[in-house]
Amino acid sequence: MTNWRLSYYVSTPFLGSRLMLWSLFVINLLGTAYGYEWYWKQLLFTSENFGNAYLPFVPDSPTASLFFTCFIGLLLWNVDKQTGIAVPPERVGWLRGCIEAFALITSFKYGVWAVAMIWAGAYQGDGIVWQDWMLTISHLGMAAEALLYARFYRYTPGAVLIVAAWTLWNDAMDYGAGVFPWLPETLLDDLGAIRLFTVGLSFIGIAIAIIIWLIRYRKHGRILQHKSV
Repeated sequence: MTNWRLSYYVSTPFLGSRLMLWSLFVINLLGTAYGYEWYWKQLLFTSENFGNAYLPFVPDSPTASLFFTCFIGLLLWNVDKQTGIAVPPERVGWLRGCIEAFALITSFKYGVWAVAMIWAGAYQGDGIVWQDWMLTISHLGMAAEALLYARFYRYTPGAVLIVAAWTLWNDAMDYGAGVFPWLPETLLDDLGAIRLFTVGLSFIGIAIAIIIWLIRYRKHGRILQHKSV
């Protein structure tokens, strides 16, 4: 009975329920607003010292959660009135596909990245305050929700390619132009390792998106084959 109860919380009826989706929508929306406020000083600094063209590359985590919020909003639009569970369409347009791929890849990437930076800084002597614990929990949640909602994504390989190009270009701007998120002072002498870690997370996120698409493609192909028999 315990196993059944635990499995329910990662099941489609639970994750796709209207209550769960609304809860995640509100939480991610508030987290997005908080994230942009968190980056406000760096946004002003970037505008004054680099130019407005660099602003989109600064607030990495809140932009990721913004796209995940949009993805959840789309699922709310797809909630079946009778069952109360989200049923996304079999195929989606390129715009929705890009939103979904962006939500997955960047939410996973920056969820892991932020936690790693917080605790790498702490390991090297940076002080830990209550906000660090809050950010750790919230960013782990970002990475977890991106993976938990794998069954609801409907993006295409083309969408993954577009988001992959943006994600890697964002890394190039962050560590090429120097607009990466502000780090604890204890980590400033480790930028080379951080750059490699960040790019590595990008490729892992892209690989996860491709694997999820392949699993769905093969599963969908088997269903169509079964129906045709």
